[in-house]
Amino acid sequence: MLCFRIVCCCGRGYRRRIAKTLSFMLENEVETLVGHAVGGVCPFVVNEGVKVYLGVSLKRFETVFPACGSSNSAIELTIPELEKYSGYAEWVDACKGY
Repeated sequence: MLCFRIVCCCGRGYRRRIAKTLSFMLENEVETLVGHAVGGVCPFVVNEGVKVYLGVSLKRFETVFPACGSSNSAIELTIPELEKYSGYAEWVDACKGY
């Protein structure tokens, strides 16, 4: 799930929509499961079977800067561009205050 990085993810909204518990992966699991190493995890070109969910906390911005597969890369995208290029499954409300 991609969301605004300083909000607190509580998982309630996620569980209501997805019906699964929200949890964080261990650092050594991330690259194998998602396809990108920690620091470069992004919503683009993820491993088969990985679904991308966008947190509604992102909608407050005109543009966002998701990582692009490495710890030293990012791209500026509008919200419609993020939706288009991420192939997201759906928007979820999983963060307190949004």
